[in-house]
Amino acid sequence: MYAFLLSALGTAALLLIGYQSVNLIVRLDYSPINSPDKRLLNWVIESVGSGPIMAVVGVAAFVLLFFFFSRRIISGLQEITQGIERMAEGDLSHRLEVTSSDEFGQVAKGLNTMAERLEQSIAEERAAAKAKNELITGVSHDLRTPLTSILGFLEYVEKDRYQDETEMRYYVNIAYEKALMLKKLIDDLFEYTRLSGSLPVEFVPLNLGRLVRQAAEEAMPMLEAAGMSYEVTGTEDELRVNASPIELVRVFENLLSNAARYGSDGELVELDVSREGTLARVTVSNFGEPIPERDLPYVFDRFYRVDASRSQHTGGSGLGLAITRTIVELHGGTIEVFSSSERTDFVLKLPLAEIE
Repeated sequence: MYAFLLSALGTAALLLIGYQSVNLIVRLDYSPINSPDKRLLNWVIESVGSGPIMAVVGVAAFVLLFFFFSRRIISGLQEITQGIERMAEGDLSHRLEVTSSDEFGQVAKGLNTMAERLEQSIAEERAAAKAKNELITGVSHDLRTPLTSILGFLEYVEKDRYQDETEMRYYVNIAYEKALMLKKLIDDLFEYTRLSGSLPVEFVPLNLGRLVRQAAEEAMPMLEAAGMSYEVTGTEDELRVNASPIELVRVFENLLSNAARYGSDGELVELDVSREGTLARVTVSNFGEPIPERDLPYVFDRFYRVDASRSQHTGGSGLGLAITRTIVELHGGTIEVFSSSERTDFVLKLPLAEIE
């Protein structure tokens, strides 16, 4: 419409100027046109008529002006068409150049946004598929290992391949321990998939300091069995957070269990509760063997073990810290790990509850 109106106005202006110019030339005695040419011009006007001549000139002028004014529009349409074709062929990284704020600019911006969201959606879908395959692979491997041991030792008992009752009880005891490991792995796997499925969790206001102390007291038998003790330090202020008590207790159970498994050489677990701006901060520290620097970025990944043989020996499923991170993120918080030759710190941060 823009090009059409400009072309129509331009054509009208050119016809008006041309008509007035021809009339002026014909009427004036002096003109830059020679007399024979002027007579020819008069003859053409009288024979053909000014109406048909203006119609032909007007159509030609309109076509030329319309082409001139619509070049940018046609160029924009071609660019958008080519961009859509590239996106349709799978090149979602292609972006249209936004050179104006008119309708074409808005269309280009909209197509870029659509391509970006579609590319992100495909990337998330691929990541989900990859995570699903990795989860299946990890589960298959971790379930097969204890199950193979259980079947092997039960086969000894089934086929009477033991020398006496003492040896039979030994085989049964090993099978029982492996079965407990298998049950723990299945329980952890169920918990991880339940939390990863974004199931609704009921949050209530609670005192974080009391919950930390309660979790430490309940873990005391496990810590004593590992030759360890605990100490709760930090602020005496009442730090209230909106959280699910059951899930948050699971977080500290996992962190304390991890400390008992891999930090028993330090003989102490320290839990520090403090305020950091609008956040509640809990640091769970052990003073045992440090986590290698190369492993720090992966300790919260599912089925990742810093020391696979040691984890299997101590009954680790490789899902405890993954569950911990999932629960913390479900509460809108973050968790990080720092490790040095002196200590290993798991730093948990949760938003403080708003005081009404």
